[in-house]
Parts: sequence; structure tokens; C-alpha cells
Amino acid sequence: MIEPYKDGTLLRLYIQPGARKSGWDKVFDDRQKVKIKAPPRDGEANEELISFVAKSFALAKSKVSLVRGNTSRQKDLYLELDYEEALLIFKTFTTN
Repeated sequence: MIEPYKDGTLLRLYIQPGARKSGWDKVFDDRQKVKIKAPPRDGEANEELISFVAKSFALAKSKVSLVRGNTSRQKDLYLELDYEEALLIFKTFTTN
């Protein structure tokens, strides 16, 4: 779900696009589930996911990038944020 990666942190997520509202959910298939309000078309869900995660970790959107899963529900995001700091933040809003 969350691990050190390069000089930052990797988040392994499972996305549910088209949700009523965006938010963190329970673990699903060994990944942190995230509900995203945007529909899965024309990259809208990916854009909202990046914005949502950036806001959750108090980062600029430019500090969050999609590493894997452009068209998949299983996505890996890279955060330009120290792993230990990211882990502390992650624990405050997830329901592992």
C-alpha cells in the first residue's frame, strides 16, 4: 500500500471512479481503496485522484505522479515526499 520508492514514496491504490464523493476507503486486494467522484473517461478520474492525493498529503499536484495504471483501477502513485513523513500522514486518514 505504501512503501519507500526512489527518493520518495509509492502508494499502491485501488480506485473506484464515479463515486458519490471522493474519499479514502478500506483496503481492497492488498491496496488502499480510494473513491473518486470523477468518471473514468478522458483521464478525468486520474486527474481528480492526483488532486485528491496531493491535497491529502499537503503537496503540490506537481509532486504527485502516476507511475503505473493509467487505464486500470490498480494504480501506483509516486509522491515526492519522505517515506517516514508520508507514512505518518497516511495513517491519519486510512482505515487499514
